[in-house]
Amino acid sequence: MSNELLKRIFSSIVLIPIIFFSIIKGEFYFNILLIVLISFALYEWDKLVNQKIIKTTGFGFIFFVFILSFFLRNNYNPEIFLFLILICVSTDLGGYIFGKILKGPKLSKISPNKTYSGMIGSYILSLLSGYVFLKLKIFEKTNEFLFELNNLEFFILIVIISSISQVGDLIISYFKRLAKVKNTGNLLPGHGGILDRIDGLIFAVPIFYLLILVLKV
Repeated sequence: MSNELLKRIFSSIVLIPIIFFSIIKGEFYFNILLIVLISFALYEWDKLVNQKIIKTTGFGFIFFVFILSFFLRNNYNPEIFLFLILICVSTDLGGYIFGKILKGPKLSKISPNKTYSGMIGSYILSLLSGYVFLKLKIFEKTNEFLFELNNLEFFILIVIISSISQVGDLIISYFKRLAKVKNTGNLLPGHGGILDRIDGLIFAVPIFYLLILVLKV
C-alpha cells in the first residue's frame, strides 16, 4: 500500500466524523463548516486561475453553490445532504480504487490518471452505496422523499449525481493541467487541497437541488 493511499485513508478517517457531526448536529456547526470550506475553495481557485473573467465566474459559481448548500441542508433534512456527499465520495473513491487496481485505457487527456475502469468503478461504488443506504433504510423517517422513489428513479438519481461529480472532477483537473500543478493545495495529506476533494460535490449540488424540485412535483 502506497504512502499516498495511507495518508488518504488516515485523513479520511479524521475528516468524515467531523463532516458528519457538522451536518447532523445543527445549523451553527454546518455554517461554520461551510465558511471554512468556501474560504479555502475560493483561496485555492484564486491561486489556480489567472484569467480574470474565468476567475470571477468561478468565484461566483463557488459562492452560489455554498449558498445553495445552506438552503439544501436547512430547507430539507440534514441527512439528505449526507446522501449527496455519500454518492460523491463513493464516486471519487470508486474511481481511485478501480483505476489504481485495473488501470487500462485513459479516459481523457485532461487528467492522465483518469481511466475507463475508474469511471466504471465510480458508478459501481456509488450505486452500491446508494443501494445500502436504501435497503438499510438509513434516516427513513426524516427523508421520506428519497424512500418514496421507485428503484428506477433512485438508480437514475445516483447515476446523474455520479456523472456530474465526475464531470466536476475533470473540469478542475483541466484547470490544474493548465496551471501545471498536481493539486489545488496541500492542506489535506494524501488528498491535496480542499478544492481537490469537493470539486465533484460543487458541481453536483445545483443538479441535485434541481432534481429534488423535479422529483417532488
